[in-house]
Amino acid sequence: MYNCKSKIATEFIDDEEIKETLAYAQANKRNRELIDSLIKRAEDCKGLNHREAAVLLECDLEDENEKMYKLAKKIKQKLYGNRIVMFAPLYLSNYCVNGCVYCPYHYKNKNIARKKLSQEDIVKEVIALQDMGHKRLALEAGEDPVNNPIEYILESIETIYSIKHKNGAIRRVNVNIAATTVENYRKLKEAGIGTYILFQETYNKKIYEELHPTGPKHNYAYHTEAMDRAMEAGIDDVGLGVLFGLNMYRYDFVGLLMHAEHLEAVYGVGPHTISVPRICPAEDIDPNNFSNAIPDDIFAKIVAVLRIAVPYTGMIISTRESQKTRERVLDLGISQISGASRTSVGGYAEKEDKTHTSAQFEISDDRTLDEVVNWLMRLGYIPSFCTACYREGRTGDRFMKLVKSGQIANCCHPNALMTLKEYLEDYASEDTRKIGEDLIKEQVELIPNEKVRKIAKEHLNDINSGKRDFRF
Repeated sequence: MYNCKSKIATEFIDDEEIKETLAYAQANKRNRELIDSLIKRAEDCKGLNHREAAVLLECDLEDENEKMYKLAKKIKQKLYGNRIVMFAPLYLSNYCVNGCVYCPYHYKNKNIARKKLSQEDIVKEVIALQDMGHKRLALEAGEDPVNNPIEYILESIETIYSIKHKNGAIRRVNVNIAATTVENYRKLKEAGIGTYILFQETYNKKIYEELHPTGPKHNYAYHTEAMDRAMEAGIDDVGLGVLFGLNMYRYDFVGLLMHAEHLEAVYGVGPHTISVPRICPAEDIDPNNFSNAIPDDIFAKIVAVLRIAVPYTGMIISTRESQKTRERVLDLGISQISGASRTSVGGYAEKEDKTHTSAQFEISDDRTLDEVVNWLMRLGYIPSFCTACYREGRTGDRFMKLVKSGQIANCCHPNALMTLKEYLEDYASEDTRKIGEDLIKEQVELIPNEKVRKIAKEHLNDINSGKRDFRF
């Protein structure tokens, strides 16, 4: 029997329940009465369970699908407005002891250039990122207890937070490292991380074990239960994700929602973010070897239905995807994107040697951060470099309560504008600055609270005179 309150992975990710859910969705994919009722109920922004969401994903009625897309856009606008949070990954090391068949970091790959950043290297990388205008990083590292122990990760975080360069500073470090112990998660919490991110890759236990034939990551239960240990350690902002293309997307879609339901049931707060990466080319990896790769139309629908099912959760899309694809899904549910990313170790401070790469995967959107910011504003979005919620203690259930009450707009909207203003003053090209100034003048008037709006205008003027880091 499905038990989302159990902390046992095979109980809260129940294979039989997933299979029954998929059968139910298939049987009801043209049940117009049911589909209409689900869409209608989802309008209250309280979400849907995994079985209900699976029906919407499976639906092949064109008019009903259009209703879903319209609803996803409505929910995204209501809860997140036109703000898009910016971040960049920082790869510390690609040494890894795992044998994951879809990742070029696997230990048998002798073609990839193995690298690990020293603390001096990290300073160079962070300064390069600060010179672009980034304020939020996601740390990435392969799993290797000798080369990448928790002490190395903690020292790297301390180094990153210590670097002040011109007006630049990394204000929040999110961490995407291998599943670890409660004790180590406590150390990450004490180090001041933002969100702990860990992708499940696939929730199908049998396929998971085949894809991870060797190494610590082979242990399905230990990996899948990692978020429970992180939560127990006090990290209340966690980020989920699967790598679409490894397994049948329907199965992993349902598993992803079951994992979110589990966290909500046990800890009172679901995932802070959900990422939706698709498998893409990399050194020693050919996506054509994976028969479950999904086309753009299905990818867009996954984003839309996730937004409907888990309306309060941030959704992330990286530079794995092209500009065209990213533009398509922005208003369907995406709230965070990376910009000017490098997936190689040391790729920001030095130009990557393409003949002997250290990159984890090839990026599809290689524009500069300024070009991405300019593009977003031309589309009507506010590029946000905000990290205020982390630093003000608005994490976990405190963040979710603000979102669900609708009060988050009084924090996020002015904070987004102020961090955009900082970017325009310190880093933007002339064209980007002009577009941004006009956008800020327009958007500041949309801050719902009159008192907050007045203070925001004062802070925006103060940023002109050189002051930084105002936040609500």
